[in-house]
This record gives sequence, C-alpha cells and structure tokens, in this order.
Amino acid sequence: MNQKEVLKDRRRSLYYILAAFIICMSLVTLICQNIDRQETLSKVGSSGKEVTAIQEALKERGLFNADVTGYYGTQTQAAVRKFQQQKGLTVDGIAGPQTLSALGISVGTVPEATESNINLLARIISAEARGEPYTGQVAVGAVVLNRVEHPSFPDSIAGVIYQNGAFTAINDGQFWEPVSSSSYDAARDALNGWDPTGGAIYYYNPKKTSNKWIRSRPVITTIGDHVFCS
Repeated sequence: MNQKEVLKDRRRSLYYILAAFIICMSLVTLICQNIDRQETLSKVGSSGKEVTAIQEALKERGLFNADVTGYYGTQTQAAVRKFQQQKGLTVDGIAGPQTLSALGISVGTVPEATESNINLLARIISAEARGEPYTGQVAVGAVVLNRVEHPSFPDSIAGVIYQNGAFTAINDGQFWEPVSSSSYDAARDALNGWDPTGGAIYYYNPKKTSNKWIRSRPVITTIGDHVFCS
C-alpha cells in the first residue's frame, strides 16, 4: 500500500469515527429530551396549577371525591386511571398530553410585552378598573395574565378577554370606550411581571355582585374596590 492509499484509508476511518460520534450525540440528545418531557408530566408527586386543574376537572366528572389541593397523590392517580379507562386512553395514571386534552386542559405561556398585547390588555384594564388605584389597575391586568398561564383558561390574552361571560365590560360595552392613559402603563407593568394579587385568577366588587360562587372563592387580597381570589 502506497502513501496515498494510506492517507486515503486514514481519512475514511476518521470520517466513520466522526459519523459515529455525531449519531451517538444525536441519540443522547433525543434521550435527554424524552426524559425532560417525561419529567414535566403531572404524576404522583407533582404539584401546582396544572394538578389543581386536573383535580377540578375530575371532580366535575364525579371521579375525584377528595379536596382539591394541587398535589398529585394516589387518589388523583386512581381518578386519572378511571378517566383514562373511560376514554379508551392508555391507563397509566399519568396526566400526559392526551389525557390533558381529553380533560380540556391546556397551559399557556407568559405573553410578551408587544404593542398589540399592551393595547389589548390596557383596554380591558381601563374598562374593568377605571377609577381604581393604579395598583388595582395593574392587578386586573395580572389576573388576565394569570389566567393565560392557568390550565383552566384560554392560552392567550385575547382568548381570556373574549371568553364567554368572563368580563362584564365586554357585554355592557365599556370595553369599547376610550382607554385611560394610566391603563397602558398598568398593562406594561403587568406584562413585565408585577402581580399585586399574588397569583389571583378571579376578582369581584363585593358592592356590585351577589354571586355566591365567586364569593366562595379563597380570598388572597383586596385592592381598592376589588377582592382578588384564587
């Protein structure tokens, strides 16, 4: 074998080694991604808003008879298994994408402070919190954003605002009135992460509502004329 053939053979070997390395790294990345996906699924030991939504959805269907705690214990697992069996899904007691979809649960991400988001959020803040202290205006915006992130609500600002029956300002026309200048600042502050409510997804004016259900929600704080609750 002459020198050219030796060099050619070495290049071929290096090519095979490099190709094998790339394949191995791709497999490792794929495995890690799958592990990450599995770890984010709601299952025994999980807790948070998604688990709360799962328990509430199961409770509405008569499958979960314990208290809604936001913790995924064995009772939640058993209820999920019953639901999966009813729907013909894989019965593993884990609330994966198919199970969540069947339950009508989805989770949104925090919207960015784009001009369109600011304008839309400012409009609902102005309509719902006109005359409230500035912190109270930010608080109304925060509730909208908390709903976007919550599994039981639509995954966008528009979806939350236009959800049927969600805000009286949509029905009585106040939503279309001129927007107060402070509402734009409040929208920006809410989109930038200020949440004076501590995570509330509901609010009401006790002077204007006699709804027993909303008054039964756990109260987090009161700002101005609004009571904020979970």
